[in-house]
Amino acid sequence: MAKVELKQPIVQEIAENIKDAQCVVLVNYSGLTVEEDTALRKELREAGVVYKVYKNTMMNFAFTGTDCECLKEHLHGTNAIAISKDDATAPARILAKFAKKSPKLEMIAGVVEGNYNDQAGIQAISAIPSREELLGRLLGSMQSPITNFARVLNQIAEKQGGEPAAE
Repeated sequence: MAKVELKQPIVQEIAENIKDAQCVVLVNYSGLTVEEDTALRKELREAGVVYKVYKNTMMNFAFTGTDCECLKEHLHGTNAIAISKDDATAPARILAKFAKKSPKLEMIAGVVEGNYNDQAGIQAISAIPSREELLGRLLGSMQSPITNFARVLNQIAEKQGGEPAAE
C-alpha cells in the first residue's frame, strides 16, 4: 500500500470535520504537560469541541478549497486544531481561558463562520459570552422592568393601607 493511500483517510477526516464547522481554531500546544493537555481535551470535549493533533501536511491538504484555506500560512511548528460545529465561540473561549492558566498554549488563528481571524481576532472572539449566557442576560433585562413595576405597585398598595400582594 502506498503512503498516499494511508494518508488519504486522515485528510478526509479533517476535511469532514471542518466542512460544516462554525469555528476552527489553530493552536500551538508546544510546551504543555501531559496533565495540562489532558485537562484541556476534557474541557473541550465537554463543550462539544473536536480537538486533535494532525500533521501540518495533512491539514494543508484538507484545508485546500475550503474556508480554512487561509490557515495554511500558519501551518508550521506543533499545531493542533479545535473545531466546533455548533457554537461559534466555544473553542476560542475555552482555549483563551485555558491559556491564562497555561501561557504556553497559543491561539494562532482561526475561521469563525467562514471569516478568517488572526490571533487578535480570535482573542476578541474569545471574550464573547456563550449563547446561553447571552440569552440569560437578555431574559434578565426583559424581566427587570416588569419586576420593578410590580414592586412599585406593591409599595403603593402598602402605603395606602392595603395588603401587599403575594410575590
